Amino acid sequence: MRTRIKICCIASPAEAALAVDHGADAVGLVAAMPSGPGPIDDALIAAIAATVPPPVASVLLTSESDAQAIAAHVTRTRPAAVQIVRHIAPAESAALARLLPLTRRIQVIHVEDAGVIDLIPAYAPHVDAFLLDSGRPGAATPTLGGTGDVHDWAVSAAFVAASPRPVFLAGGLNAGNVGAAIAQVRPFGVDICSGVRTDGALDPDKLAAFVAAVAAADYSRSNSSAI
Repeated sequence: MRTRIKICCIASPAEAALAVDHGADAVGLVAAMPSGPGPIDDALIAAIAATVPPPVASVLLTSESDAQAIAAHVTRTRPAAVQIVRHIAPAESAALARLLPLTRRIQVIHVEDAGVIDLIPAYAPHVDAFLLDSGRPGAATPTLGGTGDVHDWAVSAAFVAASPRPVFLAGGLNAGNVGAAIAQVRPFGVDICSGVRTDGALDPDKLAAFVAAVAAADYSRSNSSAI
């Protein structure tokens, strides 16, 4: 199976085009957050989303936490998918599925300990995918992504094994460690922000190296599975 690639923190149509040209399967558009890198305003998110060609997915990252507000945010920005970066109430997740039946919904799970595996049954009936990240949603100033920190991949691997939904892996990935991450966690996809940037800008050399590292990991996994 080919590991999908999501390039996050896209800040302009030019960055989106660069990510697509390098083989991204999805681009992440970060709206207002309590902390972290990459937020852009909703008008720019809508403008970038309109330029992303299918089958590449434009993904709105929203920090809204109730179904009505998330649905309104999607209506304003018109992405192909929405990534909910807070651990929202499962009832809100169910309501969102009713409000946005045609919009793919990705629930972020912040891996702080093995207890996150217990969240799978609450969310899985209402979402299309999970994304594992390294935020601290309960902190005084919540961090909801873009930390550049690696979490415990053993927990991530257990989450992937238990999940009935596809799982993306995020958190501190780069060209140097993504191969090991794929080998251990076996995610459906990987997600990266700071690891392909230099001085805040999307770096084509780092982007190419990351995409090549993912391809190499997939090739190695395919060969090992065939033995």
